Amino acid sequence: MSYGTHAYLPDPRNDTVKFNVSGKIVHRDKAMVSVFDAGFMMGDGVWEGLRVHHGKIAFWPEHRKRLETGLKALDITLDISMETLKVRIDDTLAANDMYDGVHIRLMITRGLKATPYQDPRVAIGPPTIVIAPEYKTANPDTAINTSRLYTVAVRRGRPDVQDPGLNSHSKINCITACIQAIKAGADEGLMLDPQGFVATCNSTHFFIVRDGQVWTSTGDYCLGGITRMKVIELCEANDIPVFQKNFRLMDCYSADEAFTTGTFAGLAPVGEIDGRIIGDGKRGPVVERLQGLYLELLKRTCS
Repeated sequence: MSYGTHAYLPDPRNDTVKFNVSGKIVHRDKAMVSVFDAGFMMGDGVWEGLRVHHGKIAFWPEHRKRLETGLKALDITLDISMETLKVRIDDTLAANDMYDGVHIRLMITRGLKATPYQDPRVAIGPPTIVIAPEYKTANPDTAINTSRLYTVAVRRGRPDVQDPGLNSHSKINCITACIQAIKAGADEGLMLDPQGFVATCNSTHFFIVRDGQVWTSTGDYCLGGITRMKVIELCEANDIPVFQKNFRLMDCYSADEAFTTGTFAGLAPVGEIDGRIIGDGKRGPVVERLQGLYLELLKRTCS
């Protein structure tokens, strides 16, 4: 079971779902990688979370570009083209007769290693490509009920330490942040950048609303979120002032509204940060309007 903004409705169809492991479609219980896989040993790989609406992957060109950027950064060369990868994803969906309400975890690692060692030169064979689709619908309460955030001690790192813009399998930074938030009784961790400005959450992006203006971080210390980008574009297209800027925790505590964004749940309202009630603690009008605009965008994109 998932929690917070990633809460979903259990679906018994997932018991018989098939995954794709390096081109072979197998029952999820048979979907395995070797203990010598670089992703298992070293967290050496990249991934994408994809949503399927009406038979189409939402914003695939943007996800593809982010995936290619990550592969280049890690110097991983696929043994198939991106076009073939897309066909492989479509074939996996077809094998499951999946059309809507589907979430895909696309994972690519450096592949098998000859020995347990971080040097990429001891990799043998092609990269491992896993396509893991599931019937997964966000709990509808997530769009209405507000979540609680807790500002954690774990910071988002600089690009010269561990680039936060890289969607890598190495998520310990975010996991330790999540653990701190859970221990504090919150749904998710709010993370600051090295200068102490608000950066992002441990698994979603973060926005506040002040006097009708939508603020989010500069993006210097967070993943290049696809949903984040779409929300910014929706604000610009609908005369909602939006700013990517540095701002402080004190700006969050006195905000009128706050919300998070992510591929899975879209936009989810935040009602509490570090014990401070945001606005009236309920979903606000700007968040509700943006949720509607985002759903309309999904329909247009995936129609």
